[in-house]
Amino acid sequence: MTQGSAVEFLLPIWQRVLQRPSIDVNENFFDLGGNPSSAERIFAEIAGECGRDLTPLLIYRAPTLSTLAALLEQPDPPSVPPLLLLKAGPDSPPIFIAHGIGGTVFGFFHLVNKIETSHSIYGMQARGIDGVNKPFTTIEAMAQFHLDAIKELQPAGPYMLIGYSLGGLVALEIAQRLLAGGGKVALLALADSYPHKNHLSARQRRHLSLRATKRRVGSLMKSAQGKTRTRAASDHDRNPGHGSRHFAPPTDGVPQWMEDAADVAWERYDPQFYPGTIKFVKAQISTYFPDDPVAVWSHLAADFEVETVPGDHVGMIAVHFESLATVLSRYLKEASETALDEMA
Repeated sequence: MTQGSAVEFLLPIWQRVLQRPSIDVNENFFDLGGNPSSAERIFAEIAGECGRDLTPLLIYRAPTLSTLAALLEQPDPPSVPPLLLLKAGPDSPPIFIAHGIGGTVFGFFHLVNKIETSHSIYGMQARGIDGVNKPFTTIEAMAQFHLDAIKELQPAGPYMLIGYSLGGLVALEIAQRLLAGGGKVALLALADSYPHKNHLSARQRRHLSLRATKRRVGSLMKSAQGKTRTRAASDHDRNPGHGSRHFAPPTDGVPQWMEDAADVAWERYDPQFYPGTIKFVKAQISTYFPDDPVAVWSHLAADFEVETVPGDHVGMIAVHFESLATVLSRYLKEASETALDEMA
C-alpha cells in the first residue's frame, strides 16, 4: 500500500468515525475531537478492511492521516515507543506519567486533559502492547526501559514523575535511579500505588484478607438473591489478594500476557527507602489495598505526604479525574516553580 492509497483508504474511515465532512491530511486526530474510543473504532475498521491488527495506541505516534498512512506503508508491524506525547506544552521540563497493571496511557486521556500545566505530558507505555516486543517481568527492567527514553528526551533534571497503581512503583524506581546517578527529582507523585501484599506487614495482610473475605461473602449473598455480581468482584474471587490488574478503564484492551508479566513484576518488587519526598494521592474508597498509606510508605521515604480524592481505585482515574487533576495540577505548579529556579 503506497502512502497515497493509504491516505485514500484512511480518509473515509476518519470522516465517518470523527463525523467530519472534510479532513486535512496534517490535522491532528485529537484536535479533530478524537479520543480513545474513536481511535479503537478507527483501528477496528483498519483491521477489518485490510487485515492489519494494530494497537490503537499508535494514534499517539501517528496522529495525522499522513503519518498514520506512512505507518501502514511499512511491511513490518510498527512498534509503540516507550514515551507517548499525551499533551503538548511550551515549557520545560516535561512531565512523565506511568499507568497501572492492565492499563495503557489511554486511561489517562480525561485526566491529562484536565491537568492545568504549560508543560508537555508524556505517558510511559509498558513494553509489549504492540506485540512486537516482549513485556518486562521486573519493575527494575521497566524503570530502566523508561529511564533510558526519559534521559534521551531530557538529559538533565530536574524531573517530574507521576505514577498510578503499579506505575507508581515504576516511577519510584526511576526516581531512585535518577537520585543515585546524581539527578534531581522535582516531583514524585504516586496515585493509589502500593507494594504487593507479600511486602506488607503481617497486620496489613491480615486486614486485607479479612476485607476480601467479607467482600466474597457479600458477593455470594447478592448472587444468592439473584443479583448480578460485578466483574470486579468476580475477578477478585478468582484472584484473591491481587488488586490493580483488574481495574483498568474499560477502553484498555491489554493482552493477557502483559497483565501476567506485570503481575509477576509487582509481586517481585520490594520497594527500598527513598531519600526524598513522595506525594501520595489516596482513593477515598479503599477496595483491595490498605486503608492507611502512611503505615505502608512512611518508613520508606524521607518525607511522605498524603491527600485523598473521591472514588475508589478505578474511579479516581475513570470518574473523578477532575479532582485528581486538581491535586496533580497543584503539585506540578509547585514542582515546576522549583524546577525553573534550579534550571535558571
